[in-house]
Order: sequence, then C-alpha cells, then structure tokens
Amino acid sequence: MSRIVVKIGSSSLTTTDGGLDVERLDALVDALAAVRARGDEVVLVSSGAIAAGLAPLGLARRPRDLASQQAAASVGQGALMARYSERFAVHGLVVGQVLLTVDDVTRRSHYRNAYQTFAKLGELGVVPVVNENDTVATSEIRFGDNDRLAALVAHLVHADLLVLLSDVDGLYDGPPGREGSSLVREVAGEADLAGLDIARPSASAIGTGGMVTKVEAARIATGAGIPVVLTAAERAAEALAGDAVGTRFLPTGRRRPTRLLWLAHASDTLGSLQIDDGAVRALTTRKASLLPAGITGVTGTFAAGDPVDVVAMDGTIVARGLVNYDSSELPQLLGRSTRDLAAELGADYEREVVHRDDLVIVGPTESAEI
Repeated sequence: MSRIVVKIGSSSLTTTDGGLDVERLDALVDALAAVRARGDEVVLVSSGAIAAGLAPLGLARRPRDLASQQAAASVGQGALMARYSERFAVHGLVVGQVLLTVDDVTRRSHYRNAYQTFAKLGELGVVPVVNENDTVATSEIRFGDNDRLAALVAHLVHADLLVLLSDVDGLYDGPPGREGSSLVREVAGEADLAGLDIARPSASAIGTGGMVTKVEAARIATGAGIPVVLTAAERAAEALAGDAVGTRFLPTGRRRPTRLLWLAHASDTLGSLQIDDGAVRALTTRKASLLPAGITGVTGTFAAGDPVDVVAMDGTIVARGLVNYDSSELPQLLGRSTRDLAAELGADYEREVVHRDDLVIVGPTESAEI
C-alpha cells in the first residue's frame, strides 16, 4: 500500500469569474477515489477556500488585504468541504477537514498531534482534505502557499509520492506556450534546473503560487526522499495511475525533522546573527551548536523560539535556526564564553544561542541538493 499526497491549486478549481468549478472538482474526486479503490491511501491538500468565498460575499476578485482574505476563507471553506463531502460520498468515502498552521508542523507537541490525527483518519478510512487555516494565520507566520504546505504534509504523513496539480502540464525550460519552450520530463538534481525560467508568478488572479513555489515544494519533498510529479489538473488520473505525464522530480535526500525542512525552505526569518569564520566552520563541518562566543552582530527584533538567519562576515546566509534568546538579550552576550556568562549572570545563560537540533545549514552544502 502506498500513501499519496495530492495538491491542487485555486486556479485549477475555479471558473474564469472566480467561482468554484464543480465539474473540475468532481473530476479530481473521481481520480482520487480510483486511488482508494486500488487500496492506496490519499491525502488531498486543496486550495480554493478563499476563491469559493468570493461569490457569496459579492467580491469580483481575490482581495489583497489579509482580513478580507480571511473572511472569504471563513465563508468559502464550508462550501468547499460540502462539495468534497458530497462527491466523495458517491464513491462511499468519508472526508475529514484538517486545517493547519505553521505551528502544527514546527512545534513538537503540535506536530505530534497532527501526525496522530492523520494516522487515525487513515485507520478509519477517511480521506483527509487539508488546507492552511487561513482564518487565523497571520501575514508574518504562514506557509505562504499550499505548495509548501503539501510538501510538509507529505513529510508529516510519510508519503511515498507527492503530486502537484497545476494549470500547466509540467515544468518548462521557458514560458509555456512560447515557441521553443519544451517540457522538462525529469529533474534529478539542482543542476537540471540551472538556467530554467522558473521564477514566474501565478497567471491566475485567484491563486497565490506559481512555478517557483512548485519547484520549491519539490525541493522540500525530494530533499526528504519523496518523489514529486508536477502536471496539469486534468491529467490527475493519469499521474495517479503512474503514467509518464508532466515533470517528475527524483528524491535527492532522506527524511529529517519537519521543522528543519520548514526552516530551510519555507520560513520567513525575523532577524539575523552574524558569526565569525570559526563559528562558520564549527556549524558546517563539526555540526556544532551556535554559542555566543562566535557571534559578532545581531539584527532584527525577535523572541526566543523565532526563526533567524545565521550569516557569515561577508553576508552569506550559512544557516537558519530557532534562537534561544530574545534579540534584546543578545548584545551583552556576544563574543563571550558560556562558562563566563554562567558565572556572571547565572546558569540559565550557559545555553546555546541556537542548538544544533534546531539549526539547518542552507549554504553551499545544501545547494547541491534539490
């Protein structure tokens, strides 16, 4: 038995005027039901809540401000789930709504609860339908798009495959539709992406993603050992049947803690710690924790537990990590040993600034992987 995570974007579920396209949704559900009928598990990560809420609220297009987006999501999520529930019921399947925030995949207690929820839903034969909890997510701390969310969910549920469904049929070496552009059938590593025009925003007024976020999602999943297929939503049945459609991204790494995947690929940091050359070597070659002695400067405003960049003297980002001090505490600690700090300020100051278990290298050692 395999476990497959499928992500579909807003632009693939909506009509040209922004409403929910029930025919497309029904076709997707039929394809997913076929996966279940052959004995495999499926988790659906579905955008569309905000889009589904536009028409009931009388909005002509996706609002730009966060409060209006959250209002549309609040109205639209119910409509979206009602349609999924109705269509899956045709196949004798029950769906369960799972709304996630960043905390659910980065904080240990939340992560454990989320994993147990998915495990129980699978045990009960329920099809999980996942979305970011747009009604409570803040602009500062959110996944940003459901491509990254899908990659992190694939890691969370120990998926065997991630399928990203889009409004284009795969990754192209140039703008799709332009003469001379051709489909990239397989991506085995970062070298296969060199020179490709992938930094394209979504062409849809409904969606938030684009090819760049899909490639980033592929980096996250393949870096955790999960293969990825990127193809058009109308080819979902073929992709789920194992046919050679779209672009296939091959695994490049192995499983590691989800919070480290998030730190490396999907987090917005709140500040930075500048470190000397010795500290760079300690982090990258000895896999050491970051101590106050190696830090030469602090920028930004952050609290203990927040994500920060760790940068070399030349400004290159070396790592990202979850810091153990508030930004206001750090200036008095810089360049000093933990032993001296403990003697002067107390045992609480003998801790690392960033523990190695909460730190991920994102410099040249990571760039060789997708």
